[in-house]
Amino acid sequence: MSALRVTELTVAYGPVVAVRDLSFSVESAEALVLLGPNGAGKTSAVEAIAGLLPKRRGRVEFLGRDISRMSASAIARSGLALVPQWRELFPAFTVEETLLAATTAAVGRAPLPPASIYELFPVLQQRRAQTAGSLSGGEQQMLAIARALITNPKLLLLDEPSAGLASGIARVLIAAIARIRQSGVAIVLVEQNMELARALGERCCMLAAGRLAWTGSMQEAMERNEAERVYFGEHQQNPSPEGGGWSRGARPGGG
Repeated sequence: MSALRVTELTVAYGPVVAVRDLSFSVESAEALVLLGPNGAGKTSAVEAIAGLLPKRRGRVEFLGRDISRMSASAIARSGLALVPQWRELFPAFTVEETLLAATTAAVGRAPLPPASIYELFPVLQQRRAQTAGSLSGGEQQMLAIARALITNPKLLLLDEPSAGLASGIARVLIAAIARIRQSGVAIVLVEQNMELARALGERCCMLAAGRLAWTGSMQEAMERNEAERVYFGEHQQNPSPEGGGWSRGARPGGG
């Protein structure tokens, strides 16, 4: 049974279609990367899967259960956790308070003990009495991941966790996310950082203009230069109405 199965997902903002007929699946303990330029529909897709955006049509199954019409809170309680791109932490909450508040989403299963979170991110233990707003950008990203992880999820959606971070911090996140996956958690990773994508993903889905442009193994994608084709090739003339499009100056490793 797949951890996640998405079938013909379509997401729209009024008349503007951001994601059209997207289908993919993720197996248990697998890491799948959603790649694509800015405006390709990646964030819209994961937010719709997590219940934060309405779906115009399509079906989302999590651990064999149809969650297409469930609320975001119900989806979180079922064991699917989203780490949003902009973290969305409460700046006045301390690290400890942030983790404690997050355990309410672990209904029906035991949350992870804080000790396991601090083992993964030792700096958070050192900062546990500090407010989220006083942390560095990298520490805030660690806390955002920790907040999702303490709910003991079966699937983790990570929306561009390396955005705006220095390369050294990104490598710390690579190691932490790899350990999370080794623990049996399935991962869907939205990224433009190809170092992160190559290090963590087994398979990838490349989106362009809101559609699935290519899917296959990360190794095959690199060998065939599929990222170059999707970012700068035949889909270049059809930027997504979600906004932005892309140019040849925006390399796949960009934020």
